[in-house]
Amino acid sequence: MKKELIKKSWRQLLAVLSATVCTISDGMHYGWTAPILPQLKGNDSSIEITHTDEIWLENIYMAGILAGLGITAWLIILFGIKFTILLGAGFHLISWILIGSNLGKEVLYVARFISGIAGNVAFVSVPMYIGEISDKNMRGFFGTFIFTLSLLGLLVIYSIGPYVSITYSSIVGACCALTQLVAFSFMPESPYCLLVKGKKEKALKSLKWLRNDKEVTEEMDDIAKAVERQQSEKGRFIDVFLIKSNRKAFLTIAVLNFSQHFSGISVFLMNLHTILSDAASIVPSDKAGIIVSAVMLLSGILSSIAVDKIGRKILIIGSSIVTGFSLLIFAGYFLVKEMGYDVTPFNWLPLFSVILYSIAFKFGLGMVPIVLIGELFPTSVKAKGMTISDITYALFGLFSIYVYMYLVDAFGMYVPFFLFAVCCYVAAIFVALYVPETKGKTLEEIQIILKGQYQK
Repeated sequence: MKKELIKKSWRQLLAVLSATVCTISDGMHYGWTAPILPQLKGNDSSIEITHTDEIWLENIYMAGILAGLGITAWLIILFGIKFTILLGAGFHLISWILIGSNLGKEVLYVARFISGIAGNVAFVSVPMYIGEISDKNMRGFFGTFIFTLSLLGLLVIYSIGPYVSITYSSIVGACCALTQLVAFSFMPESPYCLLVKGKKEKALKSLKWLRNDKEVTEEMDDIAKAVERQQSEKGRFIDVFLIKSNRKAFLTIAVLNFSQHFSGISVFLMNLHTILSDAASIVPSDKAGIIVSAVMLLSGILSSIAVDKIGRKILIIGSSIVTGFSLLIFAGYFLVKEMGYDVTPFNWLPLFSVILYSIAFKFGLGMVPIVLIGELFPTSVKAKGMTISDITYALFGLFSIYVYMYLVDAFGMYVPFFLFAVCCYVAAIFVALYVPETKGKTLEEIQIILKGQYQK
């Protein structure tokens, strides 16, 4: 059985890897400010920045994500998923060229904005592609590649960012974009996407290649019926909210997006070096960043293996509980410190809590939602639903950073982390009571579950 699954899946693996190479680049962009801002603030920097510039260089990435939302769904509908993924890789390449040119902070603003657009294009189109080309028993595993390779990108920028010039780190990111542009050009379009466009022969050819099997008639018929039924439903933007099953899918993704950001992930990744430096960590902040990103990557890999065995819900619930606990430790440390007590004997606690956070968060809450976003929406509104969901992701990301900055300035470092801990426990309760389990289900079976019609 395992040999048969491997035989059927290796081409899917190749397609998924070539589609997700650029998420390494996106991970580098996401964590870029943590190691690069100290360089830009250094005396030998050729680009002078102010505190306001620091804030904008962090947040303009999220603004780019929001700007990209207006075109991503339109591109997928008109040109297909494959073209959209390749276009996103092109945006990544342009952004790294601009950053590496070292022409001034205005150019950095433009580059960060373009990188946000690229990230949006990738995080809408790639989960859709993976969800539609993958065997149901491998879909969860393949779906986690987006975040796993993004974590690899985070590790790369944390590892090289503090020690090489901005130009050299940009070359690494540009190489990822170029690799995807070349490799993914040879991969097939999603069979679902081809059927929606009425290209049945091409869809059959694509499915045969992906399954490494000439006998796919039964699966092709099932996909065709599912697409026909789902296409018969209304597919307007408003139908994401009007149709009950679509509304449940959107609410699930929106709450998980909120929970991801309000568990503090954007704050940690964009300010990790500063946070650990403020915590008087016994490990230099630049080394701690490498350790944390490596731990996240390892935890993400383990999550990739577990998601199709343990299930989506258990991973998110357990992850949220432990993530909340780690945040309570972190908040407690800063509370005691700001009360004036000597915390020198416990200056290892911030690094310990951040490592625990990295393990717990990336084992479930930080990985599984990207799998669900490729599974929950029907064909009729998939591009639109995922685009609207990505709006919530970007907005919550921006909001979490501003809330963190405001609470730190107004009340102290400990307050936002207490808030983030509470949000993690609320997420665990929400998932337990509301989110459906999708492990081992076809995309059509998931739609039946969301409609409340599923029978085992």
